[in-house]
Amino acid sequence: MEKPTAPEKAFFILNPKSGVRNNISVPDLIAQHLDTSRWTPELVFTQYAGHAPDLARQAAEDGARLVVAVGGDGTVNEVARGLKGTSAALGILPKGSGNGLARHLGIPLALPQALALLNRPTFHRIDSCAINGHPFFCTAGIGFDGLVSSVFAKSTKRGLSSYVQLVVREFRSFKAQEATVSINGRSLSSEFFVVAFANASQYGNNAYIAPMANIQDGLMDVCLIRHVGVAEAIQLGYGLMTKQIAHSSLAEFHTCATVRVQSEEPQYFHADGEFIGQATEFEVQLFPESLEVIASLGAKA
Repeated sequence: MEKPTAPEKAFFILNPKSGVRNNISVPDLIAQHLDTSRWTPELVFTQYAGHAPDLARQAAEDGARLVVAVGGDGTVNEVARGLKGTSAALGILPKGSGNGLARHLGIPLALPQALALLNRPTFHRIDSCAINGHPFFCTAGIGFDGLVSSVFAKSTKRGLSSYVQLVVREFRSFKAQEATVSINGRSLSSEFFVVAFANASQYGNNAYIAPMANIQDGLMDVCLIRHVGVAEAIQLGYGLMTKQIAHSSLAEFHTCATVRVQSEEPQYFHADGEFIGQATEFEVQLFPESLEVIASLGAKA
């Protein structure tokens, strides 16, 4: 892509508490690696949870062409929320423990290489979704997914090993709940271990809940997993990490633009890994091409 005649505004939103690599000085890396003939950078740190959407929205209103989320999936979600419906594009410097959207978009996890991608930007439009009005750009889920997100939110430990330990511990006591999924004119009732909604292919850490998901096709991939025992859970874990879940008899997949779920008992749910709360009714919607991003996307996004 040709450079504009004058540098354009690039607004970097940094979460000082994100991820497991806080010893890295992101401002120094930006100063060293960002092409200032392409971008004029401005940096700001978030001060509280929920601050980034306002910062991103204001940056877009102030004329920023690019707004970069520096942090993990939670920070990326917040910045992206603020950019929907604006003329600014989302950039990502992944500094979290999972980095689900960054991985799907082909953004390097090494920050100098991620900055190099911003210096030679390729812009793409991607879909976004919402669960009960809460936007998500990667995945959302009901059931065991949601329970794990609620416990993980209270944990002071991050990283894949901590997450796996938490999953194993919570699995022992989790009971699948009866629910009805209304999708493509059908009603599917069962005790569901997980009902997952995938705009992108993975949760993060290369755990693929929907390997076939395309973030630009106007459809979300819905993964239904019914009650499972220990042996099935091990099989599912292997399938997540090897992209084989799409071929597992334990998982049922559908594609749609809207889906509703109803249950008798309140169910935990999350959006992009962030615990939202509990509910008995859920409406999930997809919004096609609703966000512009800088990414490295192949033929299948």
